[in-house]
Amino acid sequence: MSQTFRQPDILEIARTEGKVMVEDLADRFDVTVQTIRRDLTELANAGKLERVHGGAILPSGVSNIVYEERRRLNDDAKQSIARACAAAIPDSASVFLDIGTTTEAVAQALLDHSNLMVVTNNMNVANILLANPDCEIVVAGGTLRRADNGLVGNITARTIENFKFDYAILGCSAMDEDGDLLDFDIQEVLVGQTLLKRSRGVFLVADHSKFQRNAPVRIGSLQDIDRFFTDQPLPQPLSDRCAGWGTEVTVSG
Repeated sequence: MSQTFRQPDILEIARTEGKVMVEDLADRFDVTVQTIRRDLTELANAGKLERVHGGAILPSGVSNIVYEERRRLNDDAKQSIARACAAAIPDSASVFLDIGTTTEAVAQALLDHSNLMVVTNNMNVANILLANPDCEIVVAGGTLRRADNGLVGNITARTIENFKFDYAILGCSAMDEDGDLLDFDIQEVLVGQTLLKRSRGVFLVADHSKFQRNAPVRIGSLQDIDRFFTDQPLPQPLSDRCAGWGTEVTVSG
């Protein structure tokens, strides 16, 4: 297989699995590890991947992955996480659903719930929940971020301050080894920080690819989360910290 045809396939694997490893790709494409290293270097130079020891991941840093790529990334894991999270939310609850592709999957999993009130700053979530006639939908105002149909900023945060939610469902763009939850947009972080104060129960939904990424702005910590829904076990040191903090970790799938 020529390099021209190989590189799009490598990118698709990275989107699906969150990470690619040199030796795995060499076996998959039946080429040498040196050939794969050249592929990864060219993709990294083009800004499409970020090199790490032994392989590459989707790029992070100071800007997020484009929205449609985020939708495709680890879709099966997101669906599994969403079903587990929705199962933990009872009928007749007040819920806030944050911006993010995993929270959108949670909205889809809530379509059979009854007597819900859902507040959201995610226009995609609102449109999904229109299919549930037994769900009251409140859209928090704010500045529309066209990239993902999210509403962010001071107006959104002030709207949230008028509520006390039974559950807030949050996502994050990245998580570091200390358990800090990170994002790229300061205005979105303001919303997340407000939610931590205005919710009786805070659920985080994030797949394992977030353990391998970085972002510049801190939302809070896993210490602030009541229950974390993910698809793979946490690294042992972080798992031990969650136990000490009283943060329940649910691994789905």
